[in-house]
Amino acid sequence: MAKISKPEYEEKVRSLSKEDAERLLSRMSGKLPKRLHKEKLTREEALAIQLEVEDEQLQEWRKNMQEINTNIEAKGDRRKTDSKDKKEK
Repeated sequence: MAKISKPEYEEKVRSLSKEDAERLLSRMSGKLPKRLHKEKLTREEALAIQLEVEDEQLQEWRKNMQEINTNIEAKGDRRKTDSKDKKEK
């Protein structure tokens, strides 16, 4: 396998079931399916790249959700403080 993706993703691809590999292939977008179709990449290389892309997207999503949750908690704390202040007056 070419050194296009990180070795840990290449290893994960080898352990995928046929069904999981098909699901992963079905989620490919952009230039990746075209490169696979034109045989510029092997199926395993394309799967490894897709796994890596999805992991990066997941990390970005988690980061964004953490920021959203932090903002929600901060707003909730402010509302509690505001309602306490109103009750005291």
